[in-house]
Amino acid sequence: MQKNSRIRRIHPGWYAGAFVAVLAIAAQTLYSTGMYDSWRDSRSLDQACGGNVAQGELAAALESSELRARSLELDDGYLAHCLVLRADSARNGSLEMSLRWSGTEPAPLEAFPSDISNGFKGQASPLGKGWPGIVRNRDGTAVRVALDCHNEPGKSLVAYGSFAPPGFAPSSSTAALAGLGRVTAESARKAAAKYGCQTDGGGTLTDVSAPPVGARPRPAKPLEQSQGSCAALRDLAPTAARSGTPRAVEFPADARAPQVNCYLATEAQKPGYGLFGFYGTTAKEFRASRAAASLKHLEGAGDSAWATATCPGSTEAAAFLFTRLYDPDTSGYPVPHYSPDFAHTALKAFAEGEAKQRGCTDVRMTAGS
Repeated sequence: MQKNSRIRRIHPGWYAGAFVAVLAIAAQTLYSTGMYDSWRDSRSLDQACGGNVAQGELAAALESSELRARSLELDDGYLAHCLVLRADSARNGSLEMSLRWSGTEPAPLEAFPSDISNGFKGQASPLGKGWPGIVRNRDGTAVRVALDCHNEPGKSLVAYGSFAPPGFAPSSSTAALAGLGRVTAESARKAAAKYGCQTDGGGTLTDVSAPPVGARPRPAKPLEQSQGSCAALRDLAPTAARSGTPRAVEFPADARAPQVNCYLATEAQKPGYGLFGFYGTTAKEFRASRAAASLKHLEGAGDSAWATATCPGSTEAAAFLFTRLYDPDTSGYPVPHYSPDFAHTALKAFAEGEAKQRGCTDVRMTAGS
């Protein structure tokens, strides 16, 4: 009986030791096989930007399924700010995402370039597929989407996704760019639903086009051949030629793009005039930007003209701008003399063409806006 009692007393300690040993082996296995790192990375993605990042599109954007995320410092009033990076060491690549309400002042990286009249630096391509978004190419390729809240007029959920340092885009592939577009658009829709913003988005983005980097333009064509964002100016081709700008640099026509660009160029494809349309939240933010303040100052010197229109679905008036462009390559203006008459005619045609496409009314030429 004593012998059996001693055996029974040994059993609990033996089991405890065995259990600890099993745990140690399991932990070692998790670390040595990378299972723990994989779990940790997966958890970080689940929590990225408050759980609002559309994870299903990240692999295409960063060209890897081994990803991890971390939170970034929030700018004033932002809902979320995070960074997704490739976890594998083969190649670099990172995607930065931020979410905010339209009433929040945009961070410097997201704000309009203050030198919008400096060559082609203000250009943006429409995101497409019915999404109210644009693609920029300043300090890395970026996508901006602003979803209007139908249940709260004047309020929008704004998402900004970019290939950002460290790593930037893993490549310049069209698949990666389309992935960035889908991540940004779907994250915006996901966040809008989470925060009670009743909205609609667009279709699946399969082909996203980015403007050239910096001040480089898209290929120019004769103005009379315009079919996209400059199409409203086709009938003005003879007048534009006499003003020194017979060619056009344009983007696809898109009635949901919150920013529209049309550039009139010289025969040598130098920047002559820029025409811009801004809508909804984008119009409001542009009016408050340093770029707009600078252009209003230039207007007094006779270098720009403005117009407005009332557009459906928005409490903010659309803003239209015509401005003479500076050429950083030659440190001068390719169009040496600004023509107020041509500015008025071209801006009116551009604004009325945009208004017709979007169902806007009450187009007005105005001194500053």
